[in-house]
Amino acid sequence: MNRRIFTLIAALIPILVLGIVGSVVTVPFVALGPGPTFNTLGTVEGKQVVEVRNAQIDPTTGNLNMTTVSVRDRLNIFEAFGLWVDGDHGLVPRAEVYPPGVSRDEIDKSNQQDFKDSEDNAELAALRYLKLPTVVRLRGVSEDGPAKDVLRKNDELVSVDGKPITFAKDVVTAVSAAKPGTALPVVFRRDGVEQTAEITLGARPDDAAKGYLGITPGEYASGPIQVDFNLAEIGGPSAGLMFTLALIDKLTPGELSGGKFVAGTGTIDPEGKVGPIGGIQYKMKAAREAGAETFLVPAANCNEAAQRTPDGLRLVKVENLDAAVHALDDINAGKEVQGCG
Repeated sequence: MNRRIFTLIAALIPILVLGIVGSVVTVPFVALGPGPTFNTLGTVEGKQVVEVRNAQIDPTTGNLNMTTVSVRDRLNIFEAFGLWVDGDHGLVPRAEVYPPGVSRDEIDKSNQQDFKDSEDNAELAALRYLKLPTVVRLRGVSEDGPAKDVLRKNDELVSVDGKPITFAKDVVTAVSAAKPGTALPVVFRRDGVEQTAEITLGARPDDAAKGYLGITPGEYASGPIQVDFNLAEIGGPSAGLMFTLALIDKLTPGELSGGKFVAGTGTIDPEGKVGPIGGIQYKMKAAREAGAETFLVPAANCNEAAQRTPDGLRLVKVENLDAAVHALDDINAGKEVQGCG
């Protein structure tokens, strides 16, 4: 009997050790999977996801959903194996998501800034598409730049060196054409009052032969219209396209979604170019599970998306904002659109 008990204990010890190790030891991987999806035409916590004030809003129905990827970190061996087996998640080296030498706080701040930039780009791309007037205001003024004692954040730029400022790139063009040490006249508007000042240019940090003001210009809606995006705790730039479409939908007659469930992803720049994103397979799965029938895919992600398309989800290839709007119009008219096949 003693020998039997000893044998049983000897057999159980490896199992017990394996159980402890499997539940305690973490693996150098993170799990990516389907994340939350939000209707950019809807509300979250009582607020419009895309809120427009001081403008005529056209009623909208249906869905234009932005999609996300979930990230699960600090996985033990059993958790990692279980997520890998379930088929809904993928394991990638942790260093791909959380680079060594970069703190979680720094990564979170970077993701939040990317998200804020996507909101700004979405607003500007929509305004340009709708041919609505814009103004150039300062997003920031460097604390040690030549303009620090003259210009402030939110000042509206009217002209630089006598050249009218219509787009943010006009500022770069005007300043870069002058040499460091040049005193440039700058006309700006603050609190509705137009002012003029001369600012002596410094040297650009990346090119000492070119002038530098130390300001960050951005383009915004001119006049009373105001746009707010009310999604918190979301990071990265991939909601840009869907934010843009939601804003256009609210400011124009008709419905881009046709009252149906459309989802999508993609970065967007102020000119309306749609850029690629990561985790396309997880975003498509999340969208389909939420009820989406159509999914807008950045052209650069099409090959990957075509290999992992969930059943019942129509993929639409988009390279820019014009193509996205035209594709939705064609779908609503019963026409064929370019997919990813």
